[in-house]
Formats: sequence, structure tokens, C-alpha cells
Amino acid sequence: QVHLTESGGGSVQAGGSLRLSCAASGNVNIVRCMAWFRQSPGKAREGVAGVNLGGGATFYADSVKGRFTLSRERLKETIYLQMDSLNTVDPGMYLCAAAPWTYCTDVTGQDDFEDWGQGTKVTVSS
Repeated sequence: QVHLTESGGGSVQAGGSLRLSCAASGNVNIVRCMAWFRQSPGKAREGVAGVNLGGGATFYADSVKGRFTLSRERLKETIYLQMDSLNTVDPGMYLCAAAPWTYCTDVTGQDDFEDWGQGTKVTVSS
């Protein structure tokens, strides 16, 4: 099992930035992809960005392309989500997820992720 710990959420004004972190521990050697999802009230959980830990390929939802950047620090088994130009579609609970044995593609869904963090809350005020 992989344990995920998120941090970095908070409240910002529209146009502002936040940087989220997700640290993985436990059986991390089997993880092939890590990703961020967000859950907003009244909306389905949606994938935001993901990264394959082997080759480093990254994937982004269309709604965040050009504004969010996903990076990783391999020695610390940590991924980061730099979120710039935050707007009113971005608030929600951001959850980190890990997929064992499965590399992500553009169509990878949440069902491929077995381990989830508790989430960190992002609020954007207009």
C-alpha cells in the first residue's frame, strides 16, 4: 500500500497562485503514475494532471493547460502542482492519487488509481 500526504492548499484571490505537494511513502516502488484530481461541490471528481514516474510524461486536463504545471522530485517520491492564474472554476478538494503497475495515458481514469490521499482544499475568491 502507498500512503499519500498532500499539502499546500489554501485561499487565494482570482489570478493568484498556489503550489500543492504530494509525498508518497510505503510501497512506492510499484507506483507507475501519480496524479491530482479535484472534487468540487456538486461536480464529479475530475482529473487535473498526472505524471508517469518512469519516463516523466505529463498529462493535463484541458481546463488547466497553460496554467498548471506538474513536476516531480524522484528522490523524495514527491510531486508538485504549481497552479497559476487560478480562477473560479478551480476551487475544490485536490486529491493526490497513485496507480500501481499502470502507466497513465490521456484517457486514464480514476478507477486505475488505488491509493488516495486525504486531500487539500483550494478556495478562490473573485
